[in-house]
This record gives sequence, C-alpha cells and structure tokens, in this order.
Amino acid sequence: MGEGSPPAGRRTRLTSLLVLGQRPREVTLDPERGILAWRDPEPPPRRGRECCAVPTSEIIAVEETEIDEKQSNTGKWHKMAKPRAFTVYHVKRAQQHRWRCNEVTFWCIDEQLCKRWICMLKELLDSQISRPKHLLVYINPYGGKRQGEKLYEQKVAPLFSLASISTDVIVTEHANHAKDNLFEVNLEKYDGVVCVGGDGMFSEVMHGLIGRTQKDSGIDQNNPKAPLVQCNIRIGIIPAGSTDCICYATVGVNDPVTSALHIIVGDTQPLDVSSVHCNNTFLKYSASLLGYGFYGDVLKDSEEKRWMGPVRYDFSGFKTFLSHHYYEGTISFLPATHTVGSPRDKKHCRTGCRICKQSKKQLEKEEQKYRNEIKGDEEGEWKVIRGKFLAINAANISCACPRSTKGLSPAAHLADGSADLILVRKCSRFNFLRYLVRHTNQDDQFDFDFVEVYRIKKFQFTSKHFEDGDSEPVDVQKKHFGQFCRDHPPCCCDLPDSTWNCDGETLDSSSIEVKVHCQLMKLFARGIEKKSKHQATYKQLT
Repeated sequence: MGEGSPPAGRRTRLTSLLVLGQRPREVTLDPERGILAWRDPEPPPRRGRECCAVPTSEIIAVEETEIDEKQSNTGKWHKMAKPRAFTVYHVKRAQQHRWRCNEVTFWCIDEQLCKRWICMLKELLDSQISRPKHLLVYINPYGGKRQGEKLYEQKVAPLFSLASISTDVIVTEHANHAKDNLFEVNLEKYDGVVCVGGDGMFSEVMHGLIGRTQKDSGIDQNNPKAPLVQCNIRIGIIPAGSTDCICYATVGVNDPVTSALHIIVGDTQPLDVSSVHCNNTFLKYSASLLGYGFYGDVLKDSEEKRWMGPVRYDFSGFKTFLSHHYYEGTISFLPATHTVGSPRDKKHCRTGCRICKQSKKQLEKEEQKYRNEIKGDEEGEWKVIRGKFLAINAANISCACPRSTKGLSPAAHLADGSADLILVRKCSRFNFLRYLVRHTNQDDQFDFDFVEVYRIKKFQFTSKHFEDGDSEPVDVQKKHFGQFCRDHPPCCCDLPDSTWNCDGETLDSSSIEVKVHCQLMKLFARGIEKKSKHQATYKQLT
C-alpha cells in the first residue's frame, strides 16, 4: 500500500502495510521530516495506539534479511507469496547517555516492495554527507587496562563494518607514534581520525592534526600571537583509558559502543583548544586541563608509580594532599568579555549549546573590531594577581569524569572561546579538603573565600623564583627543599616550582603564556544531550 505521486520538488513519502513480528504495522518513511515510523493500523480496544519512530539520521544500516521457512509459514501471514524481509539497524538510547544498536525486521508482501524500501532507505543514508566512509584508526595497546585492541575488535569494528565504513588501523608502538605518522599520512583520503585509548592518546592525535594543519597552512606554531587554522578533519574517541575526560565531557559517558555510534552517524562537535608557550617557543596544546600545584604534583608523583596501574592516582592524590605544598607566583589574565555565560551561572554546556554559538559570534565581532582599529595588542584590560596558591587550574571544559561527575568547572563550555581560570589560595588542609569534596556533590565548589574563578581567553603565569632570577635548575631546587621536608616533618613549605598537568601529561616550565583558540578542533560527538531522548511518537508525522 503506497501513496500517490508527491508534489514537485519534494522527496517521495512511502507508506506500506508491513509485518513486525506476528502483527501488521503501518510503516511510513518521511524523507522531508527525516523520520521512519510504524504504528498499529487498528489499535486494540481499550488500548492506545502503539507507535514508534526513529530519525533517519540515526539509522545505522539497512539489510535484506533471510527468512526462516518455518517462521514464514506461521501465524496470520503464512499466505503471503514469496515473503521478503529487511532489517533496519538504528540508534536506541539507554540510560546515562548510552547508545545501543537496535534492530527491527519488517516483512513485506512481495520482493519488489521489499527492494523499494531497501533502496529508498539506502538512498537516504547515502545522502547524509556528514557520515564518514573511510577512517584512520590509531590504537594504543598500553593505555588504561591494556584492552584497547580487544575492545576495538570486539565492540567497535563490527559496528563500523555494519555501517560500511572502511578503516586503516595502526597499533601504536611507542610514544608519539600517531603524532609523527599524522605528519606523513595522506589525510585527504580519510573522513576522520579515530583514537582508541585514553586522554593521552587523544592528545597525541590532536597535536598531530593541529601541527599538520598549521604546517600545511604555513603557520608558525612558535608564535603565540599567530592565528591558528581550524582543523577540518574530525577526531573520534573510543574510550579505553583511565579517565577519558574528553570523551565524558563531549558524549556524557565513557562507553565504546556509544562513541562508535556517534562516529557512524557523523556527529560534529567543535572544541576549543589552548596553546601553551614559553619565551616564544611552543610547548603544548591543551583541550581539557592545565593544572599547576596540586594536580601537577599528583601527576608528577603518579608517573613514577605506573606499575601500580590506575590506583596510582588515588595513592598520589592522598600523598600530595598530605604534603600540602603551596607555590608563589604572579598570574596575569585577559577576561573573556565576549562570553554570554559565566563560571558560576550553572548553565551547563549541552547539545546545540546556545551560549557557545552566541559567544563565538560575539568573539568574531570583537576580533573584527580590533583588526579594523589596528589594536591587535589591546584586546582589553589585563588583570594581575600575586599570591601563594595550592592550585592553579585552567579548564577548557568541565573536566568531568566518572570519579567527579561535576568536574573542576561544571559550567565550562566546549566551544565558547574561553577557559575557566580557578585559583585556590593557600589555606588549611581542612578547607582544601572541603573544596575537593565539593567536586563530587551538588554544593558550589567556588563558594569559598580562598577560591577565585574567572572566565578568560588568555593568561600568563610566572613563578616567584623565576621572577627573582633563580638560575638554579628546578630539580636541584626541589632536591634541597625535599631534604628540608625530611628534616622538618610534616611539611607545608613553599617549594620552588610545581609541574604543569597538561591534559594528563607533565610540563615543566616556570613561566608560560596560554591562549584559547575558539573551536580549533572538531570531534565526532554532539555534546551531552539535555536529557535522554526516547523514540518520537507518530504524532510528529501527522
């Protein structure tokens, strides 16, 4: 049962009476509205009409299905001549932002009708140009629990195959393997790059893609004022690490199947990235956290205990908390006046974030104004803060993870061209513990007199010892202070310098300059959905 000819200029809408299980269903494919829906043609007495719908953008694949002869000869529909069937594989939302691959099989009256449905559905899938066809995949076999290869082969590769996505897989053999390879590979043949691993693996791929893009565009990365060129090729993250902070903040859960499905449907989520320089020399890029003091010390200590596995973070965190070191220095920052939100407004970044879109437009207007007025170095008034700090954190995103579902800055946004600068001044151990505990509950973690937070687009930090011209190497200084700590326990002394935690990698520098680059990267993600969307009702079609 089909419809008449559609009006000129409109795609054909197809409606047929098909069989789902043992019962007939009125099935409609509406290309204009992008919905595949089915319902009871005649609802049972005293019951509402059962109806389901799936967005065509979330259909993974369509295949003709072989019918078991015994099954086809049972029930009311056994009189159908030459029955045929096709299966639609689609996204189904589960709890806590998880996605799953669901399948529904429809029986057709004859072969021609079945072929018509399959052809029309496949044409719709092929017309979605945002979907990747060929991917470059890097697998870190050593990250997290060393399950990267097994996880990819068992959970991700079958889904890519189902969606007719071809892949070139590279298992990395050493640090920076993926980064170095991305400077040589022909990127034009790929629709995206997928990294299987943790935040470290993502950082490596990110550095490779950004570096390659700037090299091809003739941009000098060592120039902190250089306008970086946006990377158009998207990165997909299959989480297989210890924390997977980037994946958690952009998808809402650390689940390989969910991430694979976001890649398959071709989702796109822009992401801000910060560049870190010292004395006109490029050091690193950061997409999540730049942490000095507490988080830098935790990372530094945990790197020496890799043999302990993921539990090393808990051990090093407890040890660093007890040591209670503070650091003295000067922070200068340029407030992000273009942003619509603020760090304490409790407006979280979600799919299709209005704050990110409006902030980006406002930032573009400001930058155009500065260019027109030839005031490239006068983007606003810099603020300067001097003091003793237990922690200095710059969060590009919320930095949420399963251990801290709120993160370091719950209202930070993915693509608004800013970072949240969090300063935790010297305080008692008890007060610092109160601050840390608030990362895991619903209380405002910035509501302390020793905590300050600012939304910024640039900042500079210089340690007091660097300002004083202390030329002694950092390791030697720490050795001397370490001896003092051993002779005078317990210690809460002012060490010369901490280590920067740059997206989970150590960065030793007493003086840095940081700039946020708005939407420099693109991910195969859509941001965290506002709420778990269930299948639409058939009323959307009528």
